[in-house]
Amino acid sequence: MGAAGSQVSRVAVVTGGGSGMGRAICRHLADQGRKVAVLDLNGDAAQEVAKELEADGAAALAARVDVSDRAGVDAALDAVRTSLGPVEIMVTSAGIEAFTPFLDITAEAWDRMVAVNLTGTFHCLQAALPDMLAARWGRIVTISSSSAQSGTSRMAHYVASKGGVIGLTKALAIEFAPKGITVNSIPPGFIDTPMMQRSVDTGVVADMDQLIARTPVRRAGTPDDIAAACVFLCSEQAGYITGQLLGVNGGWYL
Repeated sequence: MGAAGSQVSRVAVVTGGGSGMGRAICRHLADQGRKVAVLDLNGDAAQEVAKELEADGAAALAARVDVSDRAGVDAALDAVRTSLGPVEIMVTSAGIEAFTPFLDITAEAWDRMVAVNLTGTFHCLQAALPDMLAARWGRIVTISSSSAQSGTSRMAHYVASKGGVIGLTKALAIEFAPKGITVNSIPPGFIDTPMMQRSVDTGVVADMDQLIARTPVRRAGTPDDIAAACVFLCSEQAGYITGQLLGVNGGWYL
């Protein structure tokens, strides 16, 4: 692990970096020579990922953060600046999901879903953008969801929150493009993660074999598939790509 070619050793922050797609994104960014801050509600998981990255020669930092808590987000980013430097790459992978019939979704459950998935993204991006503006360079990648494109039964609050993330991404892309900052979103499709397995277990989606049979590339996606696309969008070479949804979905939603 270490710097790759001419990639600049910029500081990347990944929320939800303690597991799944976020963990893979942290590893791939470190492989490209980025300094990586691993933020996660599970502080132990974040520490584990950071230690793995450091063991492979990367500069890394871990922080326990609830992205719905603005003070906590601000404190974590201050720690990142002190330890690693200004934030120039932000990947918002933190999120929660639930499977509830629409008429059974409580106001409290709705508010929590929006607070983490949408408002949490707002907090993280607003806290990081001043560093990018100062550098006149920045890469933002939000992890949304293909369910916001297709709709999913019994996940109305999740779908709505992720649809908001897509809208926020597009608005910020327009606002900050003249400042050298790109803002894109990856809406993952059928990715083999704990979240997908819960979808299968609760009957929200078909079993894995049926999903694979309906996927044009005939396999489930992996966290590494998401991470590879994310690393490209965070690269120097992706400076003319902004406001886009890069669907990593094996051919779904063509």
